Amino acid sequence: MKTRTWDVSEHLDSEEAIAAYLNAAIDDGDPTLIQAALGDIAKAKGMSQIARESGMGRQSLYKSLDEDGNPSFTTIINVAKALGLKLTFATI
Repeated sequence: MKTRTWDVSEHLDSEEAIAAYLNAAIDDGDPTLIQAALGDIAKAKGMSQIARESGMGRQSLYKSLDEDGNPSFTTIINVAKALGLKLTFATI
């Protein structure tokens, strides 16, 4: 039997799926998980395109959104904008 690694980015094929995935990561509250989710979404949308639109190099974007990365808040905002997302805050 042949198997391959499951890649969530292959299943982020609609705006609804992307929003649900990112919201689940945000609800979890783990910054590393949110960072990884943004990376998965960027991969699903095309890392090269997102890198261009966010003003970053592709390799820098991969490194920033990797689980060991440490993106600045500016990077997060620029990536979110390039993904067509808007950060909002609400009271809990």
